[in-house]
Amino acid sequence: MKPLVGVIMGSKSDWSTMSHAAATLETLGIAHEVRVVSAHRTPDLLFEYAESAVARGLEVIIAGAGGAAHLPGMTAAKTRLPVLGVPVKSRLLSGFDSLLSIVQMPGGIPVGTLAVGKSGAVNAALLAGAILANKYPAVAASVEKFRAAQTAEVVDNPDPRAAR
Repeated sequence: MKPLVGVIMGSKSDWSTMSHAAATLETLGIAHEVRVVSAHRTPDLLFEYAESAVARGLEVIIAGAGGAAHLPGMTAAKTRLPVLGVPVKSRLLSGFDSLLSIVQMPGGIPVGTLAVGKSGAVNAALLAGAILANKYPAVAASVEKFRAAQTAEVVDNPDPRAAR
């Protein structure tokens, strides 16, 4: 199955966060690819990746980056696809620097920015699923099933003291 979502990150160390996006896409049954593409160390590779994304069949890109976090914005500058930015927790400022770098894009180059860390990675995949659900009925069903299971988990376990 041809990937619909690209999951990219600035370095291998970002995988500990971005693996949650990939796992959520797998849960939803959404075909995706995973790549390390650095805005700073491999800018030509980044430009090639972003510029070829539409022709390769991608419909959404999830880009995770820490520190200066230029990857999501630079990706968005080189493709018309929706880019969802995931700030990766950094050592210096716990991801706050990454969050500000991604969310403060200039008008005209939008990046959908999610929360720092695991929650942001999971939500980026769910948002990608919601975007794709408008076109793909199977993805819509998977997203609805995920949400129903999430609701059932809370409703079925109202007492946090109960053992699971």
